[in-house]
Amino acid sequence: MTDKKTNANQEGFTVRNPVSPIELLAQYVKDLSFETPSSPQIFQDLRQNMPDIPVEIECETEELKENQHEVILKIHSEATIAQKTVFILELSYAAVIKIGDISEEHIKPMLLIETPRLMFPFARKIVSDITIQGGFPPLMLQIVDFKDIYLKKYASEKERSII
Repeated sequence: MTDKKTNANQEGFTVRNPVSPIELLAQYVKDLSFETPSSPQIFQDLRQNMPDIPVEIECETEELKENQHEVILKIHSEATIAQKTVFILELSYAAVIKIGDISEEHIKPMLLIETPRLMFPFARKIVSDITIQGGFPPLMLQIVDFKDIYLKKYASEKERSII
């Protein structure tokens, strides 16, 4: 009989299954808001002008219990045309992560770089879908460099040299 971390292959050799440094336990929409405060007039303006659509992305984490964390990917966009608000989108997309056997100095980067990379495609789909449901073309978010976000917001000089 083998334990959960080992298996016997066809030749009878024992093979260790790699233990994942993180385990995704759940993903969910924690908060979602979409507003079109200038509708229906804004749809007329869209026929003549392209909106300015800045997007802000942040990542946060909170320890739930030992080795389990909630990671929240926050996306905010306020589209405008000539100082009129086209739409306001706010999404907090979250995941519960179980941390495996990794060193202490790698936990925060794992939570705030690697975990958002796993979550991003799902949040991107939600953003695209909600803008379509709001009557607009899909807002297709570009690939995000979560390492850059982490380095700018959280990393000390010592961490910058390690990552």
